[in-house]
Amino acid sequence: MPVNHIVLFKLKPGVNKERIENFVVTAKSMVGKIPGLLDFQVGPGLALTAHRAKGYDMGLVATLEKVEDITSYALHPAHQEYGALSRDLAVHLIVAGRTD
Repeated sequence: MPVNHIVLFKLKPGVNKERIENFVVTAKSMVGKIPGLLDFQVGPGLALTAHRAKGYDMGLVATLEKVEDITSYALHPAHQEYGALSRDLAVHLIVAGRTD
């Protein structure tokens, strides 16, 4: 059963567009490198709902094949690199998950 790994990011002040673009490209490059990672979507929230975002600027949804894949995903070197980028860009984040 697929599982969605969801993260919301509150970016640090002054994060520029180029750093965000690198973050997005790095994220999408993990598909095909990490076993069980089926899809990865990341980007800014909708302007229409920004007033409800409580200061969170970006979000991601990673779709994995099964719940057990979350552990290997979290420990994979490609995800570790991505985690370092997220800590460099974000002052705070929220993590959640759900299954279909």
